[in-house]
Parts: sequence; C-alpha cells; structure tokens
Amino acid sequence: MNALSIQNLTVSFAISSGRFQALRDISLDLPEGRIVGIVGESGCGKSTLINAILGLLAENGQIDQGKVIFNGIDLTQVSDAEKQAIRGPGIATVFQDPMGALNPVFKVGRQMINIQYRLGLSAREKHRRAVEILQKVRMPDAEAAMNRYPHQFSGGMQQRIAIAMALLMNPTVLIADEPTTALDATLEVATIELLQELQRDIGCSMLFISHHMGVIAELCHDVAVMYAGEVIERGSVQQIFLEPRHPYTIRLLECDPARKEERSSRLPTIPGEVPRPNALPKGCVFAPRCLIKEAICDTKPFEDWKEGHMARCHLAAS
Repeated sequence: MNALSIQNLTVSFAISSGRFQALRDISLDLPEGRIVGIVGESGCGKSTLINAILGLLAENGQIDQGKVIFNGIDLTQVSDAEKQAIRGPGIATVFQDPMGALNPVFKVGRQMINIQYRLGLSAREKHRRAVEILQKVRMPDAEAAMNRYPHQFSGGMQQRIAIAMALLMNPTVLIADEPTTALDATLEVATIELLQELQRDIGCSMLFISHHMGVIAELCHDVAVMYAGEVIERGSVQQIFLEPRHPYTIRLLECDPARKEERSSRLPTIPGEVPRPNALPKGCVFAPRCLIKEAICDTKPFEDWKEGHMARCHLAAS
C-alpha cells in the first residue's frame, strides 16, 4: 500500500521565450512506513517535485499531466483550500533552512501552539503537546525553549524545532527537503538518527530529498535518482549503491571522495554540463555526458526493468 503515488507527472514553467518542462514523466511510489530518498545534482528538479506535490508551484508553473495520489485523492485536481487542509496533518514538510521556516518575531512556543489551530484543543493541551514533541526531538529543557525566539538557538536546535513542528500533527507523509545541508558533520549524523527514530515511532512515510549520497544510504529504504527533470533510476538502497545500472548513477557514486582509494588534490567530477530545460537532447538526457553511449542513445529514450529495479538506459540490461 502506498502512502503517496506520483504517476507520470510533467511540470512546466512559462518564460519569455515560451514554456519549458522542468519535470518530465515522473513516476514514484512512497510505500507506507518506508523512507524513499530522492538524490541528484542541484537543478535536477528535486525542489520542483516537492512544490508540485504540495501545490506550491510558482505562478508561472503548471502541471501539464500526471497525478499525485494521496489517500485516494488526486492532489492535482483539488482546490487550494483542500490542499491547505491536507498540509500538516496529511503531508508535512521540513525545509532546508530552518531560519526560513521559523518566524523570527514570534517565540517558539507561540508558533508551535498556533499550528495546532485545527485540533480543537485547549491552550493548555496544545502547550503540553508542543513540550512533549520538543522532548522527543531531544531539546534540552523543552519547557524553557517554548519561551525563546528562534535566533536564540543554534542551527542544529533550530532544525530540531522545525522537525518537531512538522511532526506535531502526526502526518501520514513527511517530506524532508535537504534538512541536513546547513549542518556540520556531527549534527548531520545526529539529525539522521533522530529522523530514523521519529519515523519509526510515529509510523509515517518519509520522502527524503538530498544531494548527499552518504546520507541517502544511511537513512533510506528505497532511492530515486533524478537528472535534468527525470527519474533515471530507482530501486532499493542495496540495488542503487551495490548494483547501479544507469551510467549517471555510476558516475555520481564515483564522485564521492570517500570512495577514492588514492589521495588526490582534485575532486572527482562528471565532465560536461546539465542540459538546459529548453534545449534537451532528443534521446537520453544524459547522453551528451555519457562515456559509453551508443548511436541509439541520441535518438530515443528507453526504460529497462529488472526485479523492481528501473534504469532509463539502453545499456542497463548489458
């Protein structure tokens, strides 16, 4: 059973020269109780996908085709009021920058109490629930924290508050948009462990967005690899990291400095550039940068399936 199902989703944006497709034919399932990671370079469409799910696309953006199914409802067909009602108790989000998510002029306690406006509880009960969830995210002296402003906390503590606020409504789906990017290595590890523990306790499904392959490997059950607005490979963590089949995934893993056996003054990179959305190749979107491409790769895309492991590549089966 899927908590969230994205089916053939295509998103485009209007610009001065016309429209360009930022996402093309995205299909992805988030099973109940599992963590699915989405990984890819900056600009691959990860944040656009989140905004499309939440109904928060910019004014010049639109969903051209596809469905986003949540609890049997196609979110692409509901009103703005219905989407707003789903955000929070249905789908909650932890954003990359906690200072951007927390209001700097209100104390933490007031913000955590205010977001419970739909629960119909007394102010005392809302306060109790807020303190309890802060304790769950290991906030030191949670009661005192309620009376402080966001800027009085470190970046790691701010992110814990943002996680607590997202989980306060016991959501069915939690979307975490690169929540560890702004943290140092020690806090990153602690945050990953915290998310794992909270996800198990609450029983929600999680969509975890990152460009950090190590974090994805540590936290997630399944992985979708995005490139230039497409999901080019998806499978279990074991399949993606131990048996990658798409040339882009292979090169992306090779760019991890931790995999280098010899010391070097140069970091590994993938030659070439990501194609512009309004100037995509006719065939495989990775073909211009691929070192093993064949003639057919320049003419038409291809999708190969093998035991639940998908790779959008003509050479994946070889």
